[in-house]
Amino acid sequence: MNKNRIKILCLTLMALIIGGLSATAQVGIPNINISVGDANSPQEFSKGLQILIWLTILTLAPSIFILTTSFTRIVIVLSITRQAIGVGQLPPSQVIVGLAIMLTFFVMAPTINTINEQAFQPYVNNKITQKVALQRGLEPLREFMFRQTDESDLALFVRMAKLDKPASTDDIPTYVLMPSFVISELKTAFKIGFMIFIPFLVIDIVISSILVSMGMMFLPPVMISMPFKIVLFVMVDGWHLIAESLITGFS
Repeated sequence: MNKNRIKILCLTLMALIIGGLSATAQVGIPNINISVGDANSPQEFSKGLQILIWLTILTLAPSIFILTTSFTRIVIVLSITRQAIGVGQLPPSQVIVGLAIMLTFFVMAPTINTINEQAFQPYVNNKITQKVALQRGLEPLREFMFRQTDESDLALFVRMAKLDKPASTDDIPTYVLMPSFVISELKTAFKIGFMIFIPFLVIDIVISSILVSMGMMFLPPVMISMPFKIVLFVMVDGWHLIAESLITGFS
């Protein structure tokens, strides 16, 4: 009886498997075909080249977002703050990057709205061409970068590009403006980070001096100073002050 039951169970399982395979075989699987062929006209070649350019831009989109917005300064300042407190990986890197992205969208909201109103919406409604949309969309971003770029950094890259002295900002190409903006953002971020480090450095020095005077030279000062730095940061509402300083710095 047991053998018969086992045989019946095996036959049932085989029937279910075969039925499932046949049902799967009846379902059509979409065929994806990507091929490279000869272009029959210059228009076809131009369209293929445009697709390649857009795919390249999409690949570089994260880097463009990081280097042409306020993200660089914000994420560096937040990371330096975490290191100055000495709490290791708290907040986690995901939280730091997430907060930096949110603050970046908050800071860039006026610029994004301007690009949407002057370039994206008219292009979607077929009121302007793609070339005009790119030009209009680039103007607010260039204006934002010019406001945050130091003149000395801009002059450095203008000189290295061997360009004539520009009469106005319109004469400065975007490929010269972008590295100037990034260098200025890095310099500003480290200046802010230095100012954040000073009070925590004073706490470390005071705690180290107290431990040495008490003869506790083998006790790590970081273990004692960390709670005091956290208490100080919480009492002054540190995250509020840093967020406010970063946002007002871009105004």
